Amino acid sequence: MSVIGVPRESKPDEHRVAITPDGALELVHGGAEVLIETGAGVDSSIRDDDYRDAGARIAERADAVWSDADIVLKVKEPQRDEFRFLRPGLTLFTYLHLAAYPEVANALLESKVIGIAYETVQLPNGSLPLLAPMSEVAGRMSTQIGAQFLERHRGGRGVLLGGAPGVRPGRVVVLGAGNVGLNAATIAAGMEAEVLLLDRNLDRLRYVDQIYHGRIMTLASNHGVVARAVADADVVIGAVLVPGGRAPTLVTDEMIRAMKPHAVIVDCAIDQGGCIENIRETTHSDPVYEVHDVLHYAVGNIPGAVPHTSTYALTNVTMPYALELANRGLRGAVLADRSLLPGVNVVGGKVTSAPVAEAHGMAVVPVEQALSLDGAR
Repeated sequence: MSVIGVPRESKPDEHRVAITPDGALELVHGGAEVLIETGAGVDSSIRDDDYRDAGARIAERADAVWSDADIVLKVKEPQRDEFRFLRPGLTLFTYLHLAAYPEVANALLESKVIGIAYETVQLPNGSLPLLAPMSEVAGRMSTQIGAQFLERHRGGRGVLLGGAPGVRPGRVVVLGAGNVGLNAATIAAGMEAEVLLLDRNLDRLRYVDQIYHGRIMTLASNHGVVARAVADADVVIGAVLVPGGRAPTLVTDEMIRAMKPHAVIVDCAIDQGGCIENIRETTHSDPVYEVHDVLHYAVGNIPGAVPHTSTYALTNVTMPYALELANRGLRGAVLADRSLLPGVNVVGGKVTSAPVAEAHGMAVVPVEQALSLDGAR
């Protein structure tokens, strides 16, 4: 019987928890033992008693969760004070973003854990099922955040995104038409802002145009288009994605210099290095800083601000994979569902994800080889 451990998140201002009571109940019914650190769900409005009622056991300390668990479910990558809990053979199932966090990558490699990243589990059609719900939440929040920081007392231009009768609305430029970008653009359009959505994928832009009938302006992205769009924006939302790898830099320092004073940038790609030149990660407690009179918002865990919604949305998609890992082990789980294969980023001190290896100049070992799957049925 596998022991599934769920520690309380230790990243600053991270209020989500990796599992709901219903999720714990599913695991228990599936034959696993579930161990939850006390208080892990409190910020998501989930009590220890809710987990107890679902059949989970409550641990008083984080080290007890990590030491007893075969599989640790988390929301965010392990923090520096959690590195001491990593050990050979442990399976860690969480958002890792190793391309952006070399210190975490090195810690996982040195400890020889098995690291499975939510964000790189990939279906045959190329979609990322475990990233999608948090991308949707982050996208919807990004417009809300941009609107808040446009207020003058927050340091912004003093622009109401929806404008007023006889007054031009604010202009929102969204870079990337994936889950984050489309959700950001949808909310911005709903707030009656002018919305420009940029992407290199013309089929994706055609889809948006057909759905929104021109309410969201679509533009084929290139350096010149980005520069012109950013210069006239009140809010710029970075929403690009390279699965498992670092985000490309789309907005240069020169472009930022050309922006309107007190405009706002919200970089949702910051947990993959960011798509704004020289941007640095911020926190919910201290979310913005100014460069060239432009506000930069670069919180790496945006959905952590709405943990109740985010926790339930995340558990909905992670639970089937957690059940497979608990019941079959990693090797059996990936043989049963090959979408888990690209999610495996590190195994026994080896990097098994090509984008992670490329980001850090490391050698990559095919995951099939690392797990001895060659020829397996």
